[in-house]
Amino acid sequence: MQDHLSTEGKTRIVQELVPGKQITIAHLIANPDQILYEKLGLDPRVDYSRSAIGVLTISPAETAVIAADIAVKAAGIELGFVDRFSGTLIITGTVSETEASLKAVLDYTKEKMGFAVCPMTRT
Repeated sequence: MQDHLSTEGKTRIVQELVPGKQITIAHLIANPDQILYEKLGLDPRVDYSRSAIGVLTISPAETAVIAADIAVKAAGIELGFVDRFSGTLIITGTVSETEASLKAVLDYTKEKMGFAVCPMTRT
């Protein structure tokens, strides 16, 4: 929520974050170009013909740590990035491993933790 407050001709924007228990992005990028790995700072030594990148955005943000644990245990993926402050999780692996890990995170958080989850999307 944004609130615009005006004092002495200056505009001040107050932003509030009220996190719910939710996953708002769950996306699988199948066979991404090498440049995407490089720009994200991910391991460039992958077989790009069999690779995938999974992206999750979770709130509360600390849940990204739990999601990372679930993802690693669900399939042979690699953790690309985990941010407990923004709730971002990026994983890499084969298309099937990445998809299995994303599905495991969505299922667990919905069924065991009571999260609202979005559908998994794919490009």
